[in-house]
Amino acid sequence: MIATPWDAAWTTAKSVSDLLEGKIVICMANALIRVGHEFQPLVPPRGSVAASVQAAVPRSLVVGALHHVPAKELADLDHPIESDVLVCSDHAVAKRVSMDLINEMPNMRALDAGDLTQAAPIEAFTAVLLELNLKYKTRVAVKFTGIDPEKLR
Repeated sequence: MIATPWDAAWTTAKSVSDLLEGKIVICMANALIRVGHEFQPLVPPRGSVAASVQAAVPRSLVVGALHHVPAKELADLDHPIESDVLVCSDHAVAKRVSMDLINEMPNMRALDAGDLTQAAPIEAFTAVLLELNLKYKTRVAVKFTGIDPEKLR
């Protein structure tokens, strides 16, 4: 799991690339900057933090996921957050394993968002969620409607 500040994700992954070889690496980092009272998305090298991490560990199976779930709340198993989780990867097996893991978490539903190119808009959307959190003094979560549960299997 890469849950570092976005500008440390590549360096962190690269520093342990030998240990991560052949393993699934979930990247949940978002390239954001706070400007005054606003959060703004940045475009990191390769277009997304997840794609940058994949470049740092080319022999690993990088999955972009959990971008919209605050790490603090993800760790608080006594108070699970209800959220859909967009999951993207260029590696089908790694994506499926990650989705199965997320679906085991209380109140979480993993959704296949496509390949790793989708990480850029997924990561950027986090800025919108943070703005909503500030405006409404809450913790918003993403829920998608209209998805047939039978198609999630």
